[in-house]
Amino acid sequence: MDTMTTNSHAHDLIDLVRQISVDTLPPAVVEQARICLLEALGCGVFGASQPWSRILADEMIAEGTRGFSTVIGRGRLAAPAAALCNGTAIHGYELDDLIAESVVHPGAAVIPAALAAAEAVEASGARLLEAIVAGYEVTHRIGLALGAEPSRRGFHVTSLSAPAACAVTAGIVMGLTRDELLSAIGLSCSASGGIKSFAIGKGGGMVKRLHLGRAAEAGVRAAQLARRGFLGPPFAIDSRFGLIEVFGGSSADAARLSEGLGSQWAISKTWFKVYPICGWIQSTVQLLSQMRGPQPLTSADIAHVRVGVSKYAAQNNSEPAPIDTMGAQYSIPYCAALSLMGDPRDPDMFSAAVVNRADIRELAARIEIVVDPRIDAVYPCQYGACVSLALADGRTFEGTVLDCHGTPVDPCTQAESREKFKLLTRGRLSEAQAETLTEHVRTLADLASVRTLMETLSSASSR
Repeated sequence: MDTMTTNSHAHDLIDLVRQISVDTLPPAVVEQARICLLEALGCGVFGASQPWSRILADEMIAEGTRGFSTVIGRGRLAAPAAALCNGTAIHGYELDDLIAESVVHPGAAVIPAALAAAEAVEASGARLLEAIVAGYEVTHRIGLALGAEPSRRGFHVTSLSAPAACAVTAGIVMGLTRDELLSAIGLSCSASGGIKSFAIGKGGGMVKRLHLGRAAEAGVRAAQLARRGFLGPPFAIDSRFGLIEVFGGSSADAARLSEGLGSQWAISKTWFKVYPICGWIQSTVQLLSQMRGPQPLTSADIAHVRVGVSKYAAQNNSEPAPIDTMGAQYSIPYCAALSLMGDPRDPDMFSAAVVNRADIRELAARIEIVVDPRIDAVYPCQYGACVSLALADGRTFEGTVLDCHGTPVDPCTQAESREKFKLLTRGRLSEAQAETLTEHVRTLADLASVRTLMETLSSASSR
């Protein structure tokens, strides 16, 4: 056995997260886990009504799997199927949380995996919270250890890191032994994958929505198989030919898996999106929305818009004429034009009808995208933007944001989070259902069974 396997940073990480307890975690970390859960459930209720989620749930229901795990708005299925459907729904409209430094979306994979596995074994609310904190830690640290090369090569980094994190999450709520958990992780690493062909602006289809659902499904299935004795390679994360080496390439740094363990929890770095768009476009939209004022402008009102971003964003998010919702959510020109002429907080502004609006397309075609050295220097730790706006009446505006609203540096208020939850669940949950769900999340550590939390969501509207 080589040095990489006898001295495993991954094992140090796994040994730490297996010991997580709500009784010893800092109260702020436990509270953040509750916030992450409520955010994810709001995104899931909204996402379940989207075409991709309905298609997927229809397919899983047609397969006839049976179980105790809730599919939002569609009843109950076996745990892997529920994790697949709910992960797809939570990641289904670019509103789920992320961690900037590692470029990962933990919640849309970790939380559906945790919920599905917890319902299947009737785990407690406290155990669910512990599993969520563990899953965020593993997702983030694998993302850090992979480094920048996978993104540059076109991999969706969360799709690489999340299967193993979901195996950890599911394994914790299921009470797997250490050896069983290492087998589950080893199995799940072979499910890592996901390419970013959806982001080039030529028609993204629905596949990105599926990426994190597949990760959640893989993690739950791997944990179930490991519990039955199906063995996986125990050093699959950071050994030779392991996940970090194979996908990380020249940027791989396995030491980051265990660097500073326990000194700061990854979940504390979570960023909650304000707008239903790609993370590194949020700063641009925030600046332009502030510059235009409370009333939307027309294309004729605008003389010139210049947006300075990182080299990566300029290369990958500059398509001025997206043809579908996915493309619009990843297009700096479209999002910039929308922020001046419409309401970028409204998910309906990314529907096919609005994406093809002639006036928005005309302005998007005129927006100048440049690489700003100041913004590029801090990417990916910060997703900033430097924006200048010139109006036809002669007024000009300039502004720079390195950490947009919703990040840990400039967090959303509790009132804003509640308003986002209400917006996403309106028409899908009654006021009474939304209040019950919120209260269950608030008192989660005291719930004897996660099934109590999920009862409300089984009957949520998915249409």
